[in-house]
Amino acid sequence: MRHRNSGKILDRKKGPRESLLANLATSVILYEKIKTTKAKAQAVRPLVERAITAGRTGTLASRRKISAFLRGNESAAKKVMEVLGPRYKTRNGGYTRMTKMLRRQGDGAEMVQIELV
Repeated sequence: MRHRNSGKILDRKKGPRESLLANLATSVILYEKIKTTKAKAQAVRPLVERAITAGRTGTLASRRKISAFLRGNESAAKKVMEVLGPRYKTRNGGYTRMTKMLRRQGDGAEMVQIELV
């Protein structure tokens, strides 16, 4: 039974899934918009929101937390702390937007563009 188990599995084992989501979150933070499948975007959205919320405080503990989550990508952690944190200082969540796009040509997967508001 899967009582109270939340989150998407994305047809991957735990390690590859965590790497995929960390890399997607890093890409969203660095490039501010990416094109991906709907399921992956729904899985990465709360992670990006959590990282930006942690970056709003600007403390050393939050910087370490963000850096650990982004697997040591210092440029992404620096951007969260110095650019995105102050940008969303007065906003109470909802830092990302998902826009539907055409289905993927090869397999018909639903594609979306996830971007920072």
